[in-house]
Amino acid sequence: MKQMKTPLVVLNFKTYTESTGKNAVRIAGMCADVSNETGISIIAVPQLSDLRAVAEIGIPVFAQHIDGISPGSHTGSVLAEAASDSGAIGTLINHSERRLTLADIDSAIQAADRAGLATIVCSNNIATTKAAAALEPDFVAIEPPELIGSGIPVSTADPGIVSGAANAVSGINPDVQVLCGAGISKGEDMQAALKLGTVGVLLASGIIRAPDPGDALRDLVSGI
Repeated sequence: MKQMKTPLVVLNFKTYTESTGKNAVRIAGMCADVSNETGISIIAVPQLSDLRAVAEIGIPVFAQHIDGISPGSHTGSVLAEAASDSGAIGTLINHSERRLTLADIDSAIQAADRAGLATIVCSNNIATTKAAAALEPDFVAIEPPELIGSGIPVSTADPGIVSGAANAVSGINPDVQVLCGAGISKGEDMQAALKLGTVGVLLASGIIRAPDPGDALRDLVSGI
């Protein structure tokens, strides 16, 4: 994936009732509206069963997970090519709610590359961020798990881990871009993340579970 020229918002729909089925399509429409209004790049990350319907809205869509497998006898696994055929242009790998071993992360990145999918590898500290960057994904997203869903943004709770991750990744592979996640929900959170050396944010509940996700997205990008 090319280096981002505008800030990036990656919205993980998870599997909330508010963001599945028809609700996934509704929120995807809000993402498209805000992106068109502001020029900010927004990627939707719905659950696997909603990939095709969300992709038909016309916004960039990532899968929440793929497995590092080739086509064959892998019942219950997620094939990279299947995600691509359903409309995904990329995938999350190693989210804190879907942890993988380093070997599995490497296999998943290779599977994604084979299928032409961009990759965001999630990490929880600077050491794992460095290890992930060495595997050459498109993005690494630093997300301390204790702050996920807390409403406490990592960009203010622990800014050193964000700037440290950005510096560490730059030293290993400057082509890998860094995102900031965990507790992000407001405009000042995103501004802080960008100032710390990231190209954008990965977030979920602060937008998905807001009374009006469209308004919450507008607030998120209001200061950019």
